[in-house]
Formats: sequence, structure tokens, C-alpha cells
Amino acid sequence: GLRSHAYIHSVQCSHHVFLNLHTLKFYCLPDNYEIIDSSLEDITYVLKPTFTKQQIANLDKQAKLSRAYDGTTYLPGIVGLNNIKANDYANAVLQALSNVPPLRNYFLEEDNYRGIKRPPGDIMFLLVQRFGELMRKLWNPRNFKAHVSPHEMLQAVVLCSKKNFQITKQGDGVDFLSWFLNALHSALGSTKKKKKSEWGALREGGGPRVPRGHSSPLVP
Repeated sequence: GLRSHAYIHSVQCSHHVFLNLHTLKFYCLPDNYEIIDSSLEDITYVLKPTFTKQQIANLDKQAKLSRAYDGTTYLPGIVGLNNIKANDYANAVLQALSNVPPLRNYFLEEDNYRGIKRPPGDIMFLLVQRFGELMRKLWNPRNFKAHVSPHEMLQAVVLCSKKNFQITKQGDGVDFLSWFLNALHSALGSTKKKKKSEWGALREGGGPRVPRGHSSPLVP
């Protein structure tokens, strides 16, 4: 539209190539036509990396360094997370969980949880979506830089925890780990125990069951 920020920016600053983050399509503004160019695929892949079953199966069988587009080398899965303000406690937990193979493999393949139905108005599934996105970015062999921003993931944490865990205030890593695993497990379709917390069941090697037809990486 003529009044959109993108249109005004393209006229004022002579920046003409824009990406729609929902459709992952490129457009030239202000002329408003779609750009079809294979050289731009690197950008869309960084935004939404994908992994085949074979690639996931081979992750632990090779330790090949990747070269980021800024020239630095890194090992996929071993990359930094930006410290926005006081979110290092959450970063440490997220990085640790990203290197737990069953959990990692489950979230690298979005089809594992894409079709799980949630009650209308439920926001907790946002945690699952954002954690999957972050996991794929951490293991992306074609990153622009050797670090990744966890901003969208942490925004979901703030929202879903009702601000119990924040970006601007330090939190306890163990408390965050306990809440995060329980929240993920619940969002993936678990059932609740009456006399024992889900976290306690997980620690004892049991864990709540998930409905038939779904598999959760949090159930041993």
C-alpha cells in the first residue's frame, strides 16, 4: 500500500528489495512486483531452515565446520545466543536443551508437531513453535553469523509464563528449566497427573502420557 512503512521507506531511502516474512516472497518497491531470483534463497533459508530425516540422523556422525557468510567458521549446534539484557540464565538452558539428541531431533522436524490440535485461544503452543524455530537456527549449517538471536523465543517465554521469566530481569536457571519442560510437554498434548507433578514424574523416569497418535520427546 502507498501508506505502508515499507513503501515510504523505499521512496525516502532508495531501498527497493523487501521480504514478506510470512510468505517468504521478495518484492521490489515502490514498483510493487515480485522478485524471482535464486540468489536470494540463502536469505529465506536462514529465516526458515529445514532438515531432512537423513540430515538429522547424521548430525552426530560428523563434526564438520561450517563457514558463515561473514567469513567466520562454526560448528552447527555450537553457536552463541545474543544476550539481549538479562536473559543469560535462559540462554544457558536453551543451549543445553538444543544438544539433547532426542529433543533436538524431534524439534528439527516440524512435521512432528505441526498437526497437534490445541484448544481455541490457547497460547502455550507458541512455545513449541518458537523453540522449534530456534533449534533449527542453532543447527543451521548456512547461518550468516556464528550466533543466533533468541528474541522471538524469549518473547514467547515472557508471554506464556505471564512474566515470571523475563528478558530484563535475571531468573533462576533451574526454575526456568523446570517450567519450560513442563510447559512444552503440556503444549505437546500431555495429560496431567493428579498426585504428582509432571516435572517430578520426568525426574523419576516416568512422565505423563501423551494422547495416542502423538509422540513427545519429553517422555522417556
